[in-house]
Formats: sequence, C-alpha cells, structure tokens
Amino acid sequence: MRWKNSRQSTNIEDRRGQRLSRGTRVGGGASLLIIVVVLLLGGDPAQILQLLAGGSGSPVPGSSQSSAPAASDDEMRQFLASVLGMTEDVWQEIFAQSDARYRAPTLVLFTDAVQSACGFNQAASGPFYCPADEKLYLDTSFFDELAGMGGAGDFAQAYVIGHEVGHHIQTITGISRQVRQRQQADSRQANALQVRMELQADCYAGVWAYHANRRARVLEPGDVSEGLAAAAAIGDDRLQRRAGRTVSPESFTHGSSAERQSWLERGIRTGDVAECNTFD
Repeated sequence: MRWKNSRQSTNIEDRRGQRLSRGTRVGGGASLLIIVVVLLLGGDPAQILQLLAGGSGSPVPGSSQSSAPAASDDEMRQFLASVLGMTEDVWQEIFAQSDARYRAPTLVLFTDAVQSACGFNQAASGPFYCPADEKLYLDTSFFDELAGMGGAGDFAQAYVIGHEVGHHIQTITGISRQVRQRQQADSRQANALQVRMELQADCYAGVWAYHANRRARVLEPGDVSEGLAAAAAIGDDRLQRRAGRTVSPESFTHGSSAERQSWLERGIRTGDVAECNTFD
C-alpha cells in the first residue's frame, strides 16, 4: 500500500505506554488527608495527586508509563495517521456531494487497556469505536494477532481503521441510533441487526479504499487480497472454530467470513455508499 506520501491526520491521541486498571476513586476529604500526611513525611504531593485524579481507569501505582515509543512519529503512528488522513479526505468529499459537512473522528492508540466515554476496555476485546466521544480505539498489538490469523499486510491493517471509521459514519448519519431503537423494540433481532451494522462498516471500508485509490493510486497488487483475507480471519464462524466451539450463526455479532469478505469486496468494487445498505 502506497501511504508514505499521503497527508497525515492530526486527529491522533497517543496513550501508548499508559497502564490502566479499574481503580477506585478516593473521596475529596480522604484525598486531602493523604496529601497532608505526604507533606509531613517529606513526600511529593504532585505524585499523589496524579494517582488520585484518575479514579476508574487511572494509572496503576508503581507502574511504568515510559513504555511508549521514544519517537512520537514512529512508523506505525505515521502509517495510521496517513490512513486516517485518507479516510478524512475521502469522506469529506463524499459528504460534500450531499452538501453535508464531515466531522472527523479521533484515533486513540493505547496499550493493554483504555478508558473511553463508553467505559473501561481491554485490548483483548479488539479495536472499537465509541459513539459517545466519537473516537476510534486501537491497541496496535491487535495487528500481530490479525497477522497470526492470516490477515497480514498494511492494507489489512488499513481495513481495520476503515471499518471503525465506518461505525463513525453510521453514528453521524443517524444509522446507529435507528438500529439501537430497532434493537430495543425487538430484542430477538438484536444480534441480527448488529451483524448488519458490522457488515455495513465493512462495506464502508471498501468504499473508502475505492476512493482513496481513485484519488492517489494507493493500492498495490495483492492489497485487496490482504484486505479480504483479514475480513475472513475475523468472521464469527472462523473465530468460533479457532476457539474450539461449534459454529452458531444465531450468536454471530459481526457476520461470517464469507459475508464480511462479500461486503468489503462490494465496497471496493463499486465505491458507492448506496450499495452498502445491508438492512434491505
């Protein structure tokens, strides 16, 4: 994938190296008492204030927060900023065709666990989008796991970002709200509707790739195959088999490998948002 000459987005929040836990917030009176005691013992109250400020999702006392890359512009960050920049340019152009303004999300990079407006999340749950703060959250170690499942390559990684941006598109266009209302009205359809949401995000990722390639010829031979392999690797049926479980379509939340590949390919082939109506 040709990305090194692309514009890099500034909507990156790098929290890598910050170790978080489900801490308990200390009340104001207790905090003041602790600070007074620390002062009397000759300690540094600033360190205590830092520990007390976080509450839930605060840094673990005694843990190192210096494990982030020494250079803030390491290659992975540059790559992700470039991919995010491409999504901004493409979706801004698509929205402008309808005289609408695109509101770009922020990408948060983290290590192991993160506190978002949607709550406390661990890296094991994978990349996610939080509609409450309109941010994408990613522990880049997920890319190693994806490669181990057969989804290696830079376009496979870019597809992950494109998919999460797809959820942002659903949020700012009102699709997510409508789906939540339907899920609340009929809980029996909740999983099936969630699958349709995920497949639409896959299709949106394909639409982005189509237009990014049209604008700057970013796709190289083999890139599309990388993306389709990544989509297959994280299909619900494939993941259930890897976990030693019986494939259970009624428990799917993201769609089968074949479905995810099909919708991603449709987006890449057509570049048409209208082709991504997974709810019809």
